[in-house]
Amino acid sequence: MSDSGRRVPRVAVIGAGIAGLAAAAAIRRDRTDVEVLVLEASDRVGGKLRLATVAGVTTDVGAESILNRRPEGVALARAAGLADRVVHPASTAARIWSRGQLRPMPRSLLGVPLDLDELRQSGLLSRDGMERALEDTELPPTELGAEDVSIGWLAEQRFGPELVDRLVEPLLGGVYAGHAREISARAAAPQVVAALSRAPSLARAAAESLGSASDVPVFAGLEGGIGQLPGAVVDTWGIDVRTGTTVRAIERTPRGWTIVTGPTASTSTVSADAVVVATPGAPASRLLNHIAPVASRELAGVEYASTAIVTLALSVDEVPDLDASGFLVPPVEARAVKAATYSFAKWGWVRAASGDVVVLRTSVGRHREERELQVTDEELVKRSLADLQQIAGLTAEPVDWHVQRWGGGLPQYAVGHLDRVRRIRESVAAVPGLAVCGAAYDGLGIPACIATGEAAAQRVLGGLGTMTA
Repeated sequence: MSDSGRRVPRVAVIGAGIAGLAAAAAIRRDRTDVEVLVLEASDRVGGKLRLATVAGVTTDVGAESILNRRPEGVALARAAGLADRVVHPASTAARIWSRGQLRPMPRSLLGVPLDLDELRQSGLLSRDGMERALEDTELPPTELGAEDVSIGWLAEQRFGPELVDRLVEPLLGGVYAGHAREISARAAAPQVVAALSRAPSLARAAAESLGSASDVPVFAGLEGGIGQLPGAVVDTWGIDVRTGTTVRAIERTPRGWTIVTGPTASTSTVSADAVVVATPGAPASRLLNHIAPVASRELAGVEYASTAIVTLALSVDEVPDLDASGFLVPPVEARAVKAATYSFAKWGWVRAASGDVVVLRTSVGRHREERELQVTDEELVKRSLADLQQIAGLTAEPVDWHVQRWGGGLPQYAVGHLDRVRRIRESVAAVPGLAVCGAAYDGLGIPACIATGEAAAQRVLGGLGTMTA
């Protein structure tokens, strides 16, 4: 209580991933008279943003780049004192392993090719597959109306199944670890859906939709790793975070909320005037069960994919010139690795920090393929090395390695996802002093997660008046 008799209002944020931290930062920035408390079940902040040291090189073992064409991610990094560390990839020349060969990655909008001549020159598709893709320029427009369909279905109507299998699938696999024929076009690729109305050819319309944005770097990073961002946010805004604090329940009270924390045999409580739930779908569903039952049921229906990031350090003398920033692997190729990032080539700061080693990473795991991850870390390293040898000709044994598992880390935006999110938000909006945010709603990327956190902050702040004793 202040000297004037006013009680300082408190907002509790459940979850210290980047969305929860963005919500807390926005509250601290906009209302200095509001106390913020972040409760995190794990022993660290940051969620899927994480650093680890491999052969003396500290690097990202979670998300390693920020979508630069949305402003929220880079803006938060700058505001958190990291402006001088914002960098862009030194190399963006990615490849795709297709039909026994690494091939140039044709420019696309989430798998929709922007230039059919470039697609032909890449050799990605067979002759028959390419002929089918060229039909996009001759087919009548695809009209969806208000219907939602999968990205894979839409691309297949325009370009044929082979393009979906060999371009759309690996690109969406890299983002969602999911399946193109199940992921909502309206939720995951609204630009592609919007392009349908611009021209009969979807390829031409997609190219036009980028406009001047095509000259803006797609991605940004941070010198020293994206994993620095959560700690910088906490420090900059002096956010009070309690790690190792499991939230068991949230309960409405006449004056606000009671948050039940700790082990079931010895719980404790925290009082708050508003609550932001910034956890993945399953824990959010449990917390909202008795408070916003419709939201709870909808969140329980969001499926998640599990993945693993295998980071390898190889002797620089044993690595040939790879001439790319990495590669993607379509599921039809039946390899363990779905993608590889040559971190030392993509990021100049990684190369500078690496000394006599080169650092690269592979990504393993897709939606509903959790069994592929139910092996030892050593086995995941072995499988990664086998694919790197087959695909990129790398034969060196690692001098060091790290495996980071992300169990249930990537929400799947199934067809109808936007309607699901609308129902969640309507249910939550009916409960004063409650908001939700995170990757389950409006996008998996860092900027999208930050945007949901900042929107959640504005919702709960709008409901807080001046508290009196």
